[in-house]
Order: sequence, then structure tokens, then C-alpha cells
Amino acid sequence: MRVLFLLTDAFGGRGGIAQVNRDVVSALSAMPDLTEVVVLPRLQPDAPGAIPPRITVREDAVGGKARFAYALIRVLASDRRFDVVLCGHLHLLPLAWAAARLAKAPLVLIVHGIEAWEAPNRPLARRLAGSVDACVAVSTFTFDRFLTWSGLSAERCRVIPNAVDLQRFTPGSKRADLLDRYRLQGKKVILTLSRLPSRERFKGHDEIMGVLGDLARDVPNVAYLIAGDGPDRPRLERLALELGVADRVVFAGYVSEEEKVDHFRLADVFAMPGRGEGFGIVYLEALACGVPVIASTADASQELARPGLPVTVVDPADPAALHHALADELTGARRPVHQESLAVFSLDRFRSRWQQVLATVSSGARPLSIGSAHPESIRQAHDNSWEESPVSYP
Repeated sequence: MRVLFLLTDAFGGRGGIAQVNRDVVSALSAMPDLTEVVVLPRLQPDAPGAIPPRITVREDAVGGKARFAYALIRVLASDRRFDVVLCGHLHLLPLAWAAARLAKAPLVLIVHGIEAWEAPNRPLARRLAGSVDACVAVSTFTFDRFLTWSGLSAERCRVIPNAVDLQRFTPGSKRADLLDRYRLQGKKVILTLSRLPSRERFKGHDEIMGVLGDLARDVPNVAYLIAGDGPDRPRLERLALELGVADRVVFAGYVSEEEKVDHFRLADVFAMPGRGEGFGIVYLEALACGVPVIASTADASQELARPGLPVTVVDPADPAALHHALADELTGARRPVHQESLAVFSLDRFRSRWQQVLATVSSGARPLSIGSAHPESIRQAHDNSWEESPVSYP
């Protein structure tokens, strides 16, 4: 099997989508009948690191739309023999659709989150969404929203949740030098780890800082560690000053992959009560490190509220509920993370799901069916007794 994968970023990329793409590529690399995956990334801000076997990364695609399109033309001019074309983002769909037609290969679209919740303002991508051979959504929340406008049959969709490396992300003690670096000795730490782009002010930072002053009356030693960097950081720093909580807010800046686990272990609670998460790998990474999580009713993070996982779901528009949830986690006994519940999101399960999808798609069976009809209300936050169906998390 030979696969062409158009994506935003993967190896050398930052953030959740880059991690999902790396995990997908690694899953494909482990397929016995794979000959090659040709990866075209749009972005690569860092060194790519180790590349799995049988993976070819076309770094000549990095550096702008024109370079990306030209690299794709060169790939197809050299050899069009691909069994599957993967499109890693809705915005890349027109090029991926053209590549799939030229290669006479089935096209699989991956939808992550907010980009697929409403019909895009890109007419061509909007029209093509209903014509893909298969679609993989990272959550049932995104699955629901995508189907409302795309016109794609539910039978051509499959939900494959994001994964976490349970060998790497594990519980552990707070690293003393990091406590010193951020002056967090003796503090009860709330952590949010995310990028800070100006266009995505929906992670929950504003909401947490909004209740931090009142929360300090219940938890006098509370501190808020904001890990991650981006153009929105100066605004958040000003907001902390305006709210009078700057002495309790620590900006860690960009956290490297090497130090990520130790930053999660600093936290007494991981909180990201946002409005735009299509899933959110960071919630899984926090849980794997033994840290309880506060998620949101307003996005797909609510889907982590499963039996055996210490996840509290709050409405980000309800400050009292957020205050209460934070106080409970910071003052009560830490709730355990049951490994059998977390194993639903293991890399092994992720790889198995993706390999099943690729095997089905590449077989050329028609009509193509990789999922099943969507169970009614499967994503309701209060329903913690999910069936292990093809549309949920088999």
C-alpha cells in the first residue's frame, strides 16, 4: 500500500494537530502491507526529529501555498501510484481532491475541530466536503457538527479519538528545579498548556483569571501556570494586571516536548474550560500524568467525562461553576485515574483503529462504509455509559 498524506504540520510541528498527524503516520508505518507514505507538510517550525520507517517527508513543500502546490505537482508527475490519499485538514481539501482524482485513489478527510463545525467560507472546500470517500473525525462533537452541513453520509464517517503515549506520560513528583524556576514552591497549581494565538481566544484563560481573585479566598496559595506562547500572551499579561491577579499568574512560555511531562506533573489540576476544542490531546496527557481535569460543556472536551477518569465538565460562561470545580480539585483529595479507562485512548488502540480504516478504504469496496449510523445523543456530557460502537471508541 502506498499513501499520499497532505497535512498542515507533523514532524517538526507544534500543537495538537501536528501530534495527531504524527500518530497517524506512525500507525500507517506499522501496517505490514505498507510500502511508503509520502508526507507533504505545509509548516515545519522545528527540526523534524526521528521519522518512522517507510515514511518520506517532502520538506520542499514547506514555505507557503505556492511551494506546497508545486511540491504536490512534482510528486504526482514522478509517480501517481497511490492507493489512498489522506487530507489532514479541511482547508487542504481542494488540492487533496485533485490529487486523489489524478491518482485514481480514494480520498480520506480528517476533521479536527472548529474548522469543521460550520460550513467554511471557502466555497470549493465546502462543495467538496460531501464528495470524499471517507471522513475520520477526532470526536463525536466534531462528527455531529461536520455532518450537519457537509452532506456526507454517516456511513462514510468514523470517529477515532486522539491518543496519548501511556509509556511516556506517567504520574510523578513535582520537579524541584521547575518549582524554583516558576516560584511555585508550596503552591496549589492550576495549569493550562496550549498555544496562544490571537485568533483563538477560546481556551479558557480569561475565564480562569476571572475567578482567580475570588478563588484565592478559598485557596490562599493558589497559582495559575500558563504554559505555551503566542501573539495573545501580551493581552493575557495585561488582563492579569487589570484583574489584580498578576502575582498569582505565571507565564512559562513555550514548553519543549522534552519538558512537557514534567510541566504536567507540576499541576494539581489541569483546567482548559474553552469553547473551541475539537478534542484536546492535552487533557489526555494531563490525565496520563495523574492530574485531574476541568473540561467544558461548550466543546468536545466534554467527551472525556467517562467512568474512571477524574474529569469535571463546566460551562465556561458560568464563573460560579468554574470557581466551585477549581476549589473542589485544589482542596479535596486527588481522585485516581483508572488505567483501564485511559487505555481507551492508548496509541495501540489508535493504531488499530486507523489501520482498520485504511484497510477498508484501500480495498476499494463499494459502497464504502467505515462507520455506522450515528447513535442519538452519544456525546451528551452526562451520559457516561457509552457503547463501544464504531462511531464511538471501539
